[in-house]
Amino acid sequence: MQRITTGIIIFDQIEVLDFCGPFEVFSVTRLNEEQRREEPSPFQPVIVAENTEPVTTAGGMRVIPDYCFDACPELDILVVPGGWGVRKQMENPSLLQWLKTRGSTVQTLAAVCTGSMLLGAAGLLSGRHATTHWRSLDWMQTSFPDVTVERDQHVVIDGSLITSAGISAGIDMALTVVGIHCGSDVAAATARHMEYPFNTSNTRRI
Repeated sequence: MQRITTGIIIFDQIEVLDFCGPFEVFSVTRLNEEQRREEPSPFQPVIVAENTEPVTTAGGMRVIPDYCFDACPELDILVVPGGWGVRKQMENPSLLQWLKTRGSTVQTLAAVCTGSMLLGAAGLLSGRHATTHWRSLDWMQTSFPDVTVERDQHVVIDGSLITSAGISAGIDMALTVVGIHCGSDVAAATARHMEYPFNTSNTRRI
């Protein structure tokens, strides 16, 4: 089975669930639930950062990336989480250039929470529909006036671009990606395995 290489970027002061939620979804997905222990996930999630030094999350967890930017393999999917560290990373030319380059080559480009702001700063949201954490919707509209900011949707799909609301919405975003690549039945089975409510209404939950 040719696995789907799924890069999840991390940086200092990232929100833990923003990247761990999608990682869990992609790692526990199975095409055949009856072979859960025998077969791997069709997705191969990898953690990518600017360098391979441990990254400290907003909650203090220390995470060792699998790859630095320069050594990162080709990706099929790129996920950009958010967190307080986004504000600093929006001024990081190395990260923004890497996102711009890699984001234009992947099959699916996705963001969780304020990770959408990084996509905007890299020029990847221009003329697109997108969303972010409810506290940052006005920030997104002010920062990127050519973006159509969706305020009522939990997950927003605009072609190959998928953005999602705050923090826990990354799980729904990842399940959406699973549905796109593997079918809705596999996505629903993945949610059931996680004992996570599969959101079919796509209405923002607050």
